[in-house]
Amino acid sequence: MTERIVLAYSGGLDTSVAIGWIAEATGAEVIAVAVDVGQGGESLEDIRQRALACGAVEAYVADARDEFANEYCMPALKANALYMDAYPLVSALSRPVIVKHLVAAAREFGATTVAHGCTGKGNDQVRFEVGIQTLGPDLKCIAPVRDLALTRDKAIAFAEEKNLPIETTKKNPFSIDQNVWGRAVETGFLEDIWNGPTKDVYDYTDAPESSPAPDEVIITFAGGIPVAIDGSPVTPLQAIEQLNRRAGAQGVGRIDIVEDRLVGIKSREIYEAPGAMALIAAHRELENVTVEREQARFKKTVDQRWTELVYDGQWFSPLKRSLDTFVEDTQKYVNGDIRMDLHGGRATVTGRRSETALYDFNLATYDTGDTFDQSMARGFIEIFGLSSKVASGRDQRAGA
Repeated sequence: MTERIVLAYSGGLDTSVAIGWIAEATGAEVIAVAVDVGQGGESLEDIRQRALACGAVEAYVADARDEFANEYCMPALKANALYMDAYPLVSALSRPVIVKHLVAAAREFGATTVAHGCTGKGNDQVRFEVGIQTLGPDLKCIAPVRDLALTRDKAIAFAEEKNLPIETTKKNPFSIDQNVWGRAVETGFLEDIWNGPTKDVYDYTDAPESSPAPDEVIITFAGGIPVAIDGSPVTPLQAIEQLNRRAGAQGVGRIDIVEDRLVGIKSREIYEAPGAMALIAAHRELENVTVEREQARFKKTVDQRWTELVYDGQWFSPLKRSLDTFVEDTQKYVNGDIRMDLHGGRATVTGRRSETALYDFNLATYDTGDTFDQSMARGFIEIFGLSSKVASGRDQRAGA
């Protein structure tokens, strides 16, 4: 039986060419796998037909938009996941769901190898291959761009030689990856970190300086997950999509950072994540209202470690699973409404209310009705500062 290779297929130039390139280099049959994680653009059927026209023996397509939103974006929201305090894991979150479907397709079609289109200097090669090793330890991995010397020039020449049904002349200076959680842009003139991004870099967001009148939105959460917007019930996918539109129109969610890649390279990245950044801002504030102080302090450490693991391609790791359990436990009382103003590139919280809040008006107020016994403060301060007071006395004696 002829060997079969499953290819993570986007429908673009590189992966379309990779179908025939892999077949010629290895003698294997290629099964193209396309996964919709809300990236927009062409229909899955158009992508499927292109894969077949480019030589794939089978084309497996999966609508994973709700799966991605529910099982990947929502855990990231609960963990307030921002790598380097800025990047909401746009690409990192999509890789494990794509891997899951690649391995499922390999099982269904009897493939022994999985291929992806990553280069040898990025994070995604690690995310794909570590995930594949974990879910399908018997499967081999190849990367045509990295392992079979498939450069862009060679890809264009191959496409023209074989008369493949793909666009080869369009000059796009950027490398772009996008899904419903956000959009990542790199390369081209952005590699000079002194250069500011130009208008053509952006697609999910309008310019903040020309934003329309402020847009007030109320996001309702239950168990740390958005369940309604302005009182209308939403699924996680709908919440992200609606806030992508509304926050994007106000220029919310533009990120420009020099990022520490897993492979040791510093890389300049532009991200757009209007819905993700608005939701994270709202979720963090609701946690401020509902999560106990010591739990909240420790959760910041867990959130950061969770984020680093996912960035590093360890979605399926035992530690990530254990941290999921802690994060999930903290979300029991993260219920209520957050009111925000979306305007001028900012998502600003203006109101909070929750039936499970730890905020007690009668304890917090300085007006009549205050239930806090201020006479307790003196003794508390004496005990709280005692260790520092004793140490200071020792220091003075030693100095004398």
